[in-house]
Amino acid sequence: MQNKSEQIEKIINHIETTGSGYDLIRYVALPDLLGKDAPIILYVMGKNLARAQAFESIEQIADFFKKAGWGSLEHIKEKRAEDIFKLQTRVISERHQLKIETDYRLEAGFLAAAMEQIRSFQCECTDEEKPRKNFVELRVQHYR
Repeated sequence: MQNKSEQIEKIINHIETTGSGYDLIRYVALPDLLGKDAPIILYVMGKNLARAQAFESIEQIADFFKKAGWGSLEHIKEKRAEDIFKLQTRVISERHQLKIETDYRLEAGFLAAAMEQIRSFQCECTDEEKPRKNFVELRVQHYR
């Protein structure tokens, strides 16, 4: 039986999808199933996914985001206790234009746990859509 890390690696590196099925599950089915606790549960799910992987650089995290179909992750700014990222993809713009209710808690949780591995500090991440600029800002706080 495969462990979680092996399963994730096989899916990320060998399966390509159109993304529509992902959006249906992620933005319709999961919130319906999880109810009001969906944002918290998705954040924890993201953290658990990242903890099953080994990250040594921000470039590796960005590569994972791209392969997962989450979009292009760009490291914008590094401060003493914070890293700021921009997540951008055509689909983010389309979701906004179609007024599809979205959040990026899964991605935020993933980024927080992945950055914990790199920074060696406990991290927490917030997500904020920037609809006029067609991206999502992800802010990772480091707790020293």
